[in-house]
Amino acid sequence: MRCVIQRSGPASVTIDGRQVGAIERGLVVLAAIAPTDTDAELEWMARKLPDLRVFEDAEGKMNLSLRESGGGILLVSQFTLYGDCRKGNRPSFAASAPPAQAEVMYEKFAGLVRRHWPHVAEGEFGAMMDVQLTNQGPVTVIIDREAPAAAGAGEGR
Repeated sequence: MRCVIQRSGPASVTIDGRQVGAIERGLVVLAAIAPTDTDAELEWMARKLPDLRVFEDAEGKMNLSLRESGGGILLVSQFTLYGDCRKGNRPSFAASAPPAQAEVMYEKFAGLVRRHWPHVAEGEFGAMMDVQLTNQGPVTVIIDREAPAAAGAGEGR
């Protein structure tokens, strides 16, 4: 699983001119699912988000989490986070989960995020979305959480 997290002021997702999700301040989370992701990766990331210390304290240091500073999470699915541009000029998205698998996992992830933080707004899986945000700082963090390698993987090479 890969998430790009931005500390944000007002942020929203619009589809065909209709606003489907918005927050006043908090975290905008762009989330991509890998084919090897399991419930363990989803749970780990969902727990991590409200506790990520990217908000400033009274001294201007990033010491506060969403739990301490308040705000919401705007969650947006974005398979393009796994775009590989090392070869050629057109990104390969082979490292992203296939759409049917990704949708199931993303919906499960959204439910887990809501269990850990009550103020969650979303985009719409698979839709062409317009995402607007005010990145404050700017503060942007990328978090990857990979499933552990299977026992014996890579042996015999």
